Amino acid sequence: MFIRAYLRASTSEQDASRAKDQLQKFAEHHDHKIANWFIENESGAKAERPELIRMIKDSLDGDIILVEAVDRLSRLKRSDWDALRAIMQAKRLRVVALDLPTSHAAMSVNQQDEFTSRMLDAVNSMMLDMLAAIARKDYEQRRERQKQGINNAKLEGKYKGRPKDEKLRQKIHVLLEKGFSIRKIAEIAGCAPSTVQRVNSK
Repeated sequence: MFIRAYLRASTSEQDASRAKDQLQKFAEHHDHKIANWFIENESGAKAERPELIRMIKDSLDGDIILVEAVDRLSRLKRSDWDALRAIMQAKRLRVVALDLPTSHAAMSVNQQDEFTSRMLDAVNSMMLDMLAAIARKDYEQRRERQKQGINNAKLEGKYKGRPKDEKLRQKIHVLLEKGFSIRKIAEIAGCAPSTVQRVNSK
């Protein structure tokens, strides 16, 4: 059993690795080491997240996916969440989230105890679905409030749109001209690969 840690932030301006120390201490408390870190700046409402896909592809049967909170893993709509859950279930991957105490036992459960293992899987499957649904609802409500705020600002003539980070864009352009790969540029610039791709396409 390997522990795969997944860290996510929604935008390139946010620190996706913010909870790294917290996950590290949690794993150590349960006498485990984290085998791999998967860190990205992408919306949790997107199903096509490069690092999430790579993590699941690299994971082996019975591995643990460790996250700070369920909403770091998913703010997906139901059909996308169902598809992701089906993939994880097919590989018998267990999700352990710091905000889901019932999932913590997976870090120490005796893998030979089939009854306990199956009971934990059943309970956590239900809890994961519930928290994923709450995360999606929160996402939709925030988007609606944001939309209302923008509409009100437009009516008042105060809305100017989101300012572009020209300093970041210039840095990306320089790195592109030097021939660095999209992934390497994102790592150096501290942004998401999708941000590099957007700059590159303009």
